Amino acid sequence: AVIEQKEVIIDEKEEEQQKKQNILIDESKQIFLTSYKRTLDLFIENITKCVVPNENIEAKKIKLNVKLKEFQILNNQQQNQQNSLIQISSQNLLTLPSSSSLSSQQQYSQIQIQGSNPFPSEPGISLSQNTTTTISQQPSLGFLQVSIPNDKELKKAKIAAGILDYKKEAKLAERILPPTRVVSTRIQKTNKPEWHAPWKLMRVVSGHLGWVRSIAIDPSNEWFVTGSNDRTIKVWDLATGSLKITLTGHISAVRGLVVSPRHPYLFSVGEDKMIKCWDLEYNKVIRAYHGHLSGIYCCSLHPTLDILVTGGRDATARVWDIRTKASIHVLAGHTTTIADIKTQNPNPQIISASMDTTVKLWDLAAGKVSSTLTNHKKSIRSLALHPKQFTFLSAASDNLKKWLLPDGKFLQNFTGHKGIINTVALSCTDVLVSGADNGSLTFCDWKTGYKFQQIQSQVQPGSLELEASIFASTFDLSGLRLITCEGDKTIKFWQEDDQATEQTHPILWEPHLDQGRW
Repeated sequence: AVIEQKEVIIDEKEEEQQKKQNILIDESKQIFLTSYKRTLDLFIENITKCVVPNENIEAKKIKLNVKLKEFQILNNQQQNQQNSLIQISSQNLLTLPSSSSLSSQQQYSQIQIQGSNPFPSEPGISLSQNTTTTISQQPSLGFLQVSIPNDKELKKAKIAAGILDYKKEAKLAERILPPTRVVSTRIQKTNKPEWHAPWKLMRVVSGHLGWVRSIAIDPSNEWFVTGSNDRTIKVWDLATGSLKITLTGHISAVRGLVVSPRHPYLFSVGEDKMIKCWDLEYNKVIRAYHGHLSGIYCCSLHPTLDILVTGGRDATARVWDIRTKASIHVLAGHTTTIADIKTQNPNPQIISASMDTTVKLWDLAAGKVSSTLTNHKKSIRSLALHPKQFTFLSAASDNLKKWLLPDGKFLQNFTGHKGIINTVALSCTDVLVSGADNGSLTFCDWKTGYKFQQIQSQVQPGSLELEASIFASTFDLSGLRLITCEGDKTIKFWQEDDQATEQTHPILWEPHLDQGRW
């Protein structure tokens, strides 16, 4: 009895194992079928349609039949036209006898030759004066007046011949032939780049005790201001590079500066979550704006309205009334830090770039996003508006991308600058400059994206080579001087080389195929 119980238990265990195996097999079959169906859905088109085995052969047969019919009709028409167009005049031309008349009648004209002529009647017999010989003269072809049809007439005949039959057969062929895909190729018209003189270092100014992180130019083009990690704001003379005044008030790094073109105000933002409005007549803080929950990295003034827009690490852009200090809008939509922000008169009046690899175009009146540009794959750290055209540029480590406003249509890629790009600047002479974290400056032509120069910035004596990074840059209003703020605590001035010509620095340009890619 014990042995029988053990055998029963063993049989039950085997049955359970077989059931588990069957379940696993069924599951594997289901997984295989689902995966196979997915592949069919992904890679095979028109599954439900029946497949005709010999569609191409039947279509070729129809085409050949149509061509043969058309060829026969054309030959018949050409022969009829030639027979009707041949005109033989009975007065001046000889007529050709038919083969039947030649065989039956054999009527030829005879010519008599008298005297010593080199025409003997038979071999070995010479002619004398009294002998005569006859030579049968066969009819010869005369000059036939034939009018050959023109090319236009032949073309008309070809078109007229068999067009109804061709249409009938073509309809059948269209039904039988499989659908074809039309591949559209876009040919980009690229213009040659404009020649620009190379740039060289003009002056180095030092005065800050930390990294120089921000810069702004005075609208009168007489002075400029810089902000640094040493928590100070310094005002410099643009012509001589001498220090005018130092403003203190921030308790952390100053990350953004903007000078008002309509009021004697300077706005500064920093990592201490503070937005300060400075009166430049008294060099004092007259207003402060509170609302950001983390450090503020960028700011921009509206060109015509008394509105300030700021963005920072809290992933929001805030719109402020500079007179009442009230927060008009809180523009939420980015997921990470807003690195740069720009404002302009026409819509979209606010453009923001974020570390979440997106650029957003905002409607200022509604306080909402009008469109989001997602072409970048890396963090976007800087924006640049063109001073004359209705375009702008976004800079990331993957590419510099050119966009057309107001819809944000992608236009072109600017390639060739490798590294983490912190800043871009655009002059009124269509020179684009990008500064990277490794201290390299790249100069490009705005229209074509041609890189005509690349410079490696040198650190000042006593600084580490790792501090050769460029954090901010801008052109003056004339476009003749470039100012860069760098990690070696210096401010560098750059200008064009006056002695350079098109012969000493020729354009070596080849268009790239990937410029138009998104």
